[in-house]
Amino acid sequence: MAAAVTDKGRKRPSNEDAYGLSIEHGAYLVCDGMGGAAAGEIASALAVEEAMRVLTARLSDESASPRMAAEEAVFAANEAIFGRAQRNPRLAGMGTTLVGLLVRERRLWVVNIGDSRCYRLRNRSLQQLTDDHSLVEEQVRMGRMTHSEALRSPLRNVITRALGTQNSVTPDIIELEAEPGDLYMLCSDGLTRELNDDLIESLLGLDLPVESLCARLVNAAKKAGGHDNITCLLVRAEG
Repeated sequence: MAAAVTDKGRKRPSNEDAYGLSIEHGAYLVCDGMGGAAAGEIASALAVEEAMRVLTARLSDESASPRMAAEEAVFAANEAIFGRAQRNPRLAGMGTTLVGLLVRERRLWVVNIGDSRCYRLRNRSLQQLTDDHSLVEEQVRMGRMTHSEALRSPLRNVITRALGTQNSVTPDIIELEAEPGDLYMLCSDGLTRELNDDLIESLLGLDLPVESLCARLVNAAKKAGGHDNITCLLVRAEG
């Protein structure tokens, strides 16, 4: 079971988030674009289009390696965005985050570039599975900044790794085993900037269909301020 909701929020004139999902192929993506003059929208849409094109083609073959498919999808998306920006000076510097989940039976692969996140709710307990590629989170991991300082930092929007801003990029890829009932959430930072982990955990723990949970999370982020675009994609592991 899977569902997704995206919303421009309450402050932004447009939505630079994009998502893709194919339950048939077990491929799920969320991207959060950046760049002026609508470049962020172009970058995120192009990333989803290219990555999903590669993933659905590769994962149609059950003998294909999901890890290699993820790497190829990231390479193709990065090349498409970087190439488009090189050809059009108005799009110079555009880029996007990417967080993805690939599912094959009980095995999962999480792929991540930037500060969009993947979480897992297991036995009513929430865990963040990805590391943010952001300046403040890298400072936190090195012990140079606390989490509360990171939330207040004027540098919290500085991304240290993105798709499309350079001619090559390396994603984080982790492999996991799912348990029946696990709930996986892919989201842009427009959700996690507004809602703390305790609130996300309580909302995900409600006994509701994934479509309703997505809508509740996005609406809660909008009510909390909705300062950025908000995207939530949920995948529940079948029993």
